Amino acid sequence: MEKTLLYSAGDKMLSKPITVYKDVSYMSILSNPVAWKIMQLLSSEPKYTAQVARELRIYEQSAYYYMQRLLRIGAIQQSGTKTIRGGTARLFKTVNPSYGLEMDWGEAPFSILANNNRQDSSNIVFFKEFITDNLFNGLMVVGAPDPHGPYKSSARDGHYAIQLAFSLGNLCNISDELIVTLDSDARAARAINGRNIVSIGGPGTNIVTAEFNKYLPIRFNESNFWSGLIAETGELYNMDNHGLIAKIRNPYDEKNTVIIVAGVRSIGTKSAVLGLTNFASQILRNYSDGHEWAIVVQGFDMNADGKIDHVDIIKEISK
Repeated sequence: MEKTLLYSAGDKMLSKPITVYKDVSYMSILSNPVAWKIMQLLSSEPKYTAQVARELRIYEQSAYYYMQRLLRIGAIQQSGTKTIRGGTARLFKTVNPSYGLEMDWGEAPFSILANNNRQDSSNIVFFKEFITDNLFNGLMVVGAPDPHGPYKSSARDGHYAIQLAFSLGNLCNISDELIVTLDSDARAARAINGRNIVSIGGPGTNIVTAEFNKYLPIRFNESNFWSGLIAETGELYNMDNHGLIAKIRNPYDEKNTVIIVAGVRSIGTKSAVLGLTNFASQILRNYSDGHEWAIVVQGFDMNADGKIDHVDIIKEISK
């Protein structure tokens, strides 16, 4: 079961997700020294079994044994694949940054506004170029719902811009100009020149995202946008719930900035939007102002209600 761990650090109240077990045997698996070294190794970036064995200097059979036990208790999860010498290796990553046991007593009321980004400094820094005199200074671009572009595709994720707009409303006010446009209209009017751009949706359904894709530190496969995301180090992230958040200088006007919020499928775009809104402090914790930056996220339905309620970091690159 996933819960939220709250704790104070000076004058700040911090939180992090925690996996809570009621079966003590699960913790005995985690407490094994080899299993815990694997957990620490997979917390930094996804790795495949042979890679774990090599880095920990253990037999691959031992790495496989402990990773299967960690998978069984939900401590690690598959996060993608990688081509190794003509074969496909599964990548695994730690699910949460903390784990614990819980007894059935001791709850007490706690008053706090969850996921309140009004004072979220990480979000303010990330959107710094888009805020001038407390007004939003940019253009949000969503894919047109009608067949368009070279693939004659129809976007189904434009409504996620509403979620992002509500979050931005915590940081600044809206100017008199219309700040949202369809990708087909933006491309026709060349609105991507001389503007800060937030493009929402993958390059297969948003031609403005496609325009910037080749400049991203982590990009969609140019030969088939729906086949997944490719990192410079060769990893492939091709699950439907994989999403990308990227920030670069506008290659057509270096005075301006481009933010891409997109997914392999529409659910991946949803994961990326939620990562940038509901989970901003976690997703942006390593973002450094002034750098070109990209991160792959993965959304999960942790309470099995059919809705994404948790977002994990899968891969991060900063230049």
